[in-house]
Amino acid sequence: MPDVHALVNDFLIKLKKRKIEGSKATAKVTAEVLRSFISQQRLPNTNQAGALIDAVKAVGEQLIAANPVELAVGNVVRRVLHIIREEDLSLTAAAIGGLSLSAGSDDEDDVGHDEHPALSAAAVAAAARSTLRPPSLQTLLEDVPHTAAVPHTSSSGGDSEGKSKSADKNSSTKRLKHNVIEAVNELIQDIVTCHEQIAEQAVEHIHQNEVILTLGSSRTVVEFLCAAKEKKRSFRVFVAEGAPRYQGHTLAKELVTRGLQTTVITDSAVFAMISRVNMVIVGAHAVMANGGVIAPVGLNMVALAAQRHAVPFVVLAGIHKLCPLYPHNPEVLLNELRSPSELLDFGEFSDCLDFGSGSGSPILHVVNPAFDYVPPNLVSLFITDTGGHNPSYMYRLIADYYSANDLVLQRRSAS
Repeated sequence: MPDVHALVNDFLIKLKKRKIEGSKATAKVTAEVLRSFISQQRLPNTNQAGALIDAVKAVGEQLIAANPVELAVGNVVRRVLHIIREEDLSLTAAAIGGLSLSAGSDDEDDVGHDEHPALSAAAVAAAARSTLRPPSLQTLLEDVPHTAAVPHTSSSGGDSEGKSKSADKNSSTKRLKHNVIEAVNELIQDIVTCHEQIAEQAVEHIHQNEVILTLGSSRTVVEFLCAAKEKKRSFRVFVAEGAPRYQGHTLAKELVTRGLQTTVITDSAVFAMISRVNMVIVGAHAVMANGGVIAPVGLNMVALAAQRHAVPFVVLAGIHKLCPLYPHNPEVLLNELRSPSELLDFGEFSDCLDFGSGSGSPILHVVNPAFDYVPPNLVSLFITDTGGHNPSYMYRLIADYYSANDLVLQRRSAS
């Protein structure tokens, strides 16, 4: 195993230097770093879950502070904390269920087991989880497993009972980390395959001879559109170029390579072309708790044009992009300013740019924001790897995937 501290420090440096960008890439690497960190943690004999939560929070605060704009880092940290709490609850319920099962089997030694079959520890754990979780569609669909009664074995004496209890304690110590790591592995797999899960729903939303508008470049949008074409859907795509980085040019080239009818338009032509469009399909940088979207700059203009012409505005986003915070939270940094060189050539405008000289002559200021905020009232539908959801349903997904104790991570004072 690599040194976990070196692994964390290397990831911190990459985040600070913006060598890792994009929600999927940062979410995947964050989950892998936390998995390695958890696997090398030595837990005390008591309050193991609390110690593991504190350790993950300490590392998570550093990762979030390294690049606060990449909200996917904080999302994954909170998901891992929720996983730890869930697994601890499951093991605790299973232990209580095991004790009740053993006590019940001793009392019913002379009575047949057919009248009242006992539930297994897994059934008790699942029931406890469903009871303590907020009610939702996901928890309603999770059935308590119906298992056969645990076979009754009589204890030979107090010594064997004490040995079994100590063995159970040691096994539970190993089980917590093992179960958490297994759950984190599933989380990583969900992040990797989110494009495929979203693309499977394309045929339900894109119909024959439609015109689709998108802006910028998004891997999720590419897979979504290409999946519809593979299902023999014939449609056209208008791609707004996404100035000043012009990522739409890259997206348009890839769509043409994969056989889609594609037209590149300027960002300023969106309002003129929106009346010919049947649907706007875009990606997202993050989805906030109120259903608002942090997206590449220019998308708010597209959303306003779509609302004006009653065109559905559909956002594709994996669950790892769902942020449990609101835009007004002080912990949320919604935007960052990129280099002015993406807008203006330095040599041509060097005599009128602001270099902090303090002179009284007029100075040219260049503002190049990276993201836009699209309010929830402009979004028609979210398509995630768990299905389609309205913006008003985001709070329920947050209750399913995050713990209320971890929504706001307390940052440590940096000296």
